[in-house]
Amino acid sequence: MSTQKFETLAIKTQTERSQFNEHSTPLHLTSSFVFDDAEQMRAMFSDEVEGNIYSRFSNPTTTEFIDKVALMEGAEAGWATATGMAAVFTTIASLLQSGDHVVSCRSVFGSSHVLFTKIFPKWNINHTYVDANQQDDWEAAIQENTKILFVETPSNPGIDIIDLEHLGKLAKKHGILLVVDNCFATSYIQKPIDFGAHIVVHSATKYMDGQGRVLGGVILGSKAIIEEVKAFARHSGPSLSPFNAWILSKSLETLALRIDRHSDNALKLAQFLENHPSVEAVKYPFLPSHPHYDIARKQMKQGGGILSFIIKGGIEAGKRFLNAVELASLTANLGDSRTIVTHPASTTHARLTEEERLEVGIKQGLIRVSVGLEHIDDIIQDIDRALEKSTEK
Repeated sequence: MSTQKFETLAIKTQTERSQFNEHSTPLHLTSSFVFDDAEQMRAMFSDEVEGNIYSRFSNPTTTEFIDKVALMEGAEAGWATATGMAAVFTTIASLLQSGDHVVSCRSVFGSSHVLFTKIFPKWNINHTYVDANQQDDWEAAIQENTKILFVETPSNPGIDIIDLEHLGKLAKKHGILLVVDNCFATSYIQKPIDFGAHIVVHSATKYMDGQGRVLGGVILGSKAIIEEVKAFARHSGPSLSPFNAWILSKSLETLALRIDRHSDNALKLAQFLENHPSVEAVKYPFLPSHPHYDIARKQMKQGGGILSFIIKGGIEAGKRFLNAVELASLTANLGDSRTIVTHPASTTHARLTEEERLEVGIKQGLIRVSVGLEHIDDIIQDIDRALEKSTEK
């Protein structure tokens, strides 16, 4: 285990160099690899010898990215996927069988909700949702056929904080797997494995890239678990492209710097919004007013770059606010260098019923802000001006 700090590992970790001894991580744009002879080809296809056969299976550039993230997350191994949702789907589809059961926090990303409610039930894989704020309900929801506890923390978009230490102990007690979507926090400010998680998934599209350029996902865990994931993914094909892996690996070199700035800006914006007359409520992990502030401080190094607030005036005020922002973008992403504002009720969680949205705290006036790297004074000025316009009839 390396004793180097996170920031150093993110920059200096490099699996291999080519014969040209390049300084930067090389990019291997090839769909397949050449064998020395027939015997080597046979041995690789029978898994007697390790090596690169086909980039759907492995690629040196993709492997470099996986190894770096695994080291940063404190995992033994990993597998990279084409998107964050491919990482979520592949994890559950590879590890569960027909008749198995998942216990999940109710506050999850909209597409994860569709997987649990529409896709997996086709294969007789069912779920029970638990209110993120009801810690005691987790154990009550566990059944004899429960195989996975699934959690997002901070959650999307409600910014709920769930006690990972509690769930880690619960998973160990019942002999089930704890899967944590660590996308919002990133491995820089939260390491779920330290609290008992068996698997960590990321949408690398978000903070790992950090500039809204490429799609990607990654699954981290023990070697034994990842071997099961590989066996499924190798044939189902949700592989990350080498080019995207190269972009993501280079982006990791600045992850710590970016998250420091994202978190600092987000905290300042949250503090500003908390005292704004047009705002009903603000949720940010490192605001003392957050209902699980103490848990956030225990398991997170910083508060991250995402906050949510409820604008007074409901849906109409929310529309006026979105139409009035100038610096912030309206787009279907987060974790970008640019500040992004979203209205979850009409976008990311539009497929939920109104009752389902309210159950996870998504009111019509809820606005999610992915706070960017612009100067905080400019971000606040833009948000403030848009809030003023939201009150105009």
